[in-house]
Amino acid sequence: MDLTFDAVLLASVVVAFSALAGRYALSAPLVLVVVGFALSYVPGLLEIELDPDVVLFGFLPPLLYAAAIRTSLVDFHRNKRPIALLSVGLVAFTTLGIGLLVWWLTPVPLAVAFALGAVVAPPDAVAATSVARRVGMPRRVASVLEGESLVNDATALVCLRVAIAATVGSVTVWGVVWEFLLSAGGGLLVGLAVAWLVVQVRRRIEDPVVDGVISLLTPWFAYLPAEQLHGSGVLAVVVAGLLLGHKSPVVQNGRSRIFERTVWAAVQLLLEGAVFLLIGLQVRDVLRGIDDSSLAPLEVAGVTVAVLVGVVALRMAWVFPATYLPRMVPAVRRGEIDPHPPWQIPMLVSWAGMRGVVTLAAVFLLPADTPERELLVLIAFVVTAGTLLIQGTTLGWMVRTLGLSGPDPAEDHLQEAAVLQRASTAGLRALDEAITGDEPEEVVERLRRRSLERAESAWERLGNTIVPPSLVYARLREHMLVAERGEVVRIRDTGVVDHDVLREVMLVLDVEESLLARIEGEDSAERDRELQSAALGGCDHLQAADPSTAPYTPDGCEECLRDGLAWVHLRLCLACGHVGCCDSSVGRHASRHHHDTDHPVIRSFETGEAWRWCFVDEVLG
Repeated sequence: MDLTFDAVLLASVVVAFSALAGRYALSAPLVLVVVGFALSYVPGLLEIELDPDVVLFGFLPPLLYAAAIRTSLVDFHRNKRPIALLSVGLVAFTTLGIGLLVWWLTPVPLAVAFALGAVVAPPDAVAATSVARRVGMPRRVASVLEGESLVNDATALVCLRVAIAATVGSVTVWGVVWEFLLSAGGGLLVGLAVAWLVVQVRRRIEDPVVDGVISLLTPWFAYLPAEQLHGSGVLAVVVAGLLLGHKSPVVQNGRSRIFERTVWAAVQLLLEGAVFLLIGLQVRDVLRGIDDSSLAPLEVAGVTVAVLVGVVALRMAWVFPATYLPRMVPAVRRGEIDPHPPWQIPMLVSWAGMRGVVTLAAVFLLPADTPERELLVLIAFVVTAGTLLIQGTTLGWMVRTLGLSGPDPAEDHLQEAAVLQRASTAGLRALDEAITGDEPEEVVERLRRRSLERAESAWERLGNTIVPPSLVYARLREHMLVAERGEVVRIRDTGVVDHDVLREVMLVLDVEESLLARIEGEDSAERDRELQSAALGGCDHLQAADPSTAPYTPDGCEECLRDGLAWVHLRLCLACGHVGCCDSSVGRHASRHHHDTDHPVIRSFETGEAWRWCFVDEVLG
């Protein structure tokens, strides 16, 4: 009964304060740590001891998997060098640096000091993803940090196992190398095997609930066998998650993907919050245990602060050389997207080093007879809380101070519209191949219209139109759905229709409501630069188009002005200067002009937009 009460209370506190943090734009991890610390002084309430096995086997696998299935395998591969330098090189560098610092400042053996270095070395996946999402850092920086935090736990735990082994015996260089190879190789093989097996099972499953249960079990399918074989369970989970997230569009149906996304969002909210709440709950007991240390209180404070500063300084000392030194190699520089990144980028990466759950769980793996164990536990807690407090709360300020910014919603909308346009064209091409001529014309036309509406709605998010047609449709349709749902509820209350039938009707209405267009309010006129986009592919037409082409009718669409029609957005033909309206407009004159003249490239004729579109190759540039 007590365990059930504690679990329910823990979950309730997590949900309540996570919601409050989101409402007031606060850092949820930090809020929960503070709340946990305050609750630890309430007698008899949530007196939960942090068991490292519960964290490493209960919390860590699902949290890593939830992050891995959302991480792009393409981005991970593209950033593999910085991720490897951070998740392997930096962890080893921090382990050695902090180990030597602790050995110098405290009366502990060198092996024990290296063990603490391994404990505090890895930044946390939960902290990195939650803070990165909140502060809106540049997308590639966020991708590198997420990739680092997914893999570095494996390196740190191997370093910790080697250091603990050294405290009770001797280790050799070859022993360390073998431990790393066994851990990495075993984790990689198990992760690949589990991913392949789950893919084969999913190909034969249509029920989203069954598929969701398999998804929930997959982290342990990977973690437990890998650990049993002395491989890295962390690496096995990450490999399986990356591959399954990458294969999801081709092995799961749409309902299963939606269900999986919803389930993991709920699981991640509870587990992330519980981790940070548990951190706060342990602080009081850790402070009590420090009384057994042989060091004076001022010495304890000095050591903990020195390690906290050392962790931050060592990260900076590694990140800057690791960013610029490889680029001095011509072959590396040629393969880089950004061969000369500004100093602000490594500065931001250096500052994003929040520690979390693995640090706290790992420190409790130290044997009970470890010299100065209470001091080492305190240091781990101070490093975790200190990085969350100092770096976690100032990361947004750091992004703004360095002049960096997160993804531009308008540019994201532009890319979304271009991808949807190409997807719609592929669908229409498949429709043309599938029809036999016996189908009712109204059915074929309805299919064509539905395919085009998605892309048109995305294009409408651009430009300066105050109320796009898709938003008008969404608002009016939402109003209608409220009335329709109210009528279904009235019919339900009469008891004349079976509940199963009403549930299916309600599901139809709910699905439609979830699909209504949501257009974020963005005033493109307030942007300080023109909206542009990287090309989706090579195109000779885009390269040959003259961007300085003058418009024939700068006041608006030529045909709409002639016929007295209204337009939504305007497009400029870069071959002749014709100004036409977009496909969301009644006339669709820009597309008609292309079909009549074969002129391939148009440019947005909206204020603050410089993107172009090739009708022939369906490429954005």
